[in-house]
Amino acid sequence: MNEKGIKLLFGERLKQARQMAGFSLRALSDKIGGAVSHNALAKYERGEMMPDGTLLISLASVLQQDAGFFFRQMEPDIQQVQYRAKREKLSTKDLAVIKAKAQEYFERYSEMESILGMQKPFRNPLAKGFITSSDEIEKAAVHLREAWNLGLQPIGNLLEVLESNNVKVCEINAHSEFDGFSGWMGKSPVVVINGLLNNQCQTRKRHTIMHELGHLLLKGRIARNLPEEKVVAHFAGAFILPASSARKVLGGHRESMLIKELIEIKMVWGISLSSLMMRAHQLGLISQALYGRFWDKYKEEHWKDKEPGDENYIHQESVQRFQRLVLHGLSEAHISHSKAASLLNCSIDEIRDGGPRIV
Repeated sequence: MNEKGIKLLFGERLKQARQMAGFSLRALSDKIGGAVSHNALAKYERGEMMPDGTLLISLASVLQQDAGFFFRQMEPDIQQVQYRAKREKLSTKDLAVIKAKAQEYFERYSEMESILGMQKPFRNPLAKGFITSSDEIEKAAVHLREAWNLGLQPIGNLLEVLESNNVKVCEINAHSEFDGFSGWMGKSPVVVINGLLNNQCQTRKRHTIMHELGHLLLKGRIARNLPEEKVVAHFAGAFILPASSARKVLGGHRESMLIKELIEIKMVWGISLSSLMMRAHQLGLISQALYGRFWDKYKEEHWKDKEPGDENYIHQESVQRFQRLVLHGLSEAHISHSKAASLLNCSIDEIRDGGPRIV
């Protein structure tokens, strides 16, 4: 790479690190003690200037990155971003921080895949479909399960399913009004989930995961008269609890149900009570009167904040593939302990505490 290319790369990395830290140019200038002005920092980000070694070390320290970070090759920027959040309660800065952190994580992820020669192209099983009705949403959800060899049984860890099928996922602790977003990094689909959802209802997190996947797989394949948000919400519920399975667990059309019964279904299928009743209503399995009584109860008991059974749901949605790839590379001596620590953003001691190889 020539000198101009190095300057441009450094500038892009500096901007990314600054955004991840949530600093404006002025704030970053203040953090480094005014060693350079915000105008000079802007020139660095545009690739017009390079800092000397002393300033580089200072920037790396303040931005909590190692010096090598600023010269690591960039991956394509995440495009076609679809946020699942209350946008009016999130500032442009909030969204920029989330996206920058996700971009950097997926770059490390892609680098590890490249080191191991494990890059796999993503193929969308729903690429040939087109959604014009509720029935086609139901069929799309079942088709995806079939394409991914999942059958019609309950799924314990949806994130593991996505990662096993070449959808990259990361969790970022972010503003409480942010649930997740999806997008494309080059030809790779990516999903970002708020890690703070782990402290709330796991079934809400599961719906968010499938909602974001729905955006990725169905974008551009939905009739114009159908709102995309409603379609992907329907798709999420249909994937988690397929229609034929819903009919079996509910036992036909219902005029009344016990809350305990709903909780039992929730425990098995990992679907929230609200989503379960929406599914039953979509499929015509409950009366309008029962549906109305449920929502009256839902509002009266403030179940939006905490549903019955949340504390008893045992499955945890977790992202594991990237860490496994790094440990794989370390055990096979494809990477050093220091490289593994850099990729996982942890100390070398933490890597070494992982223990010796089995053989």
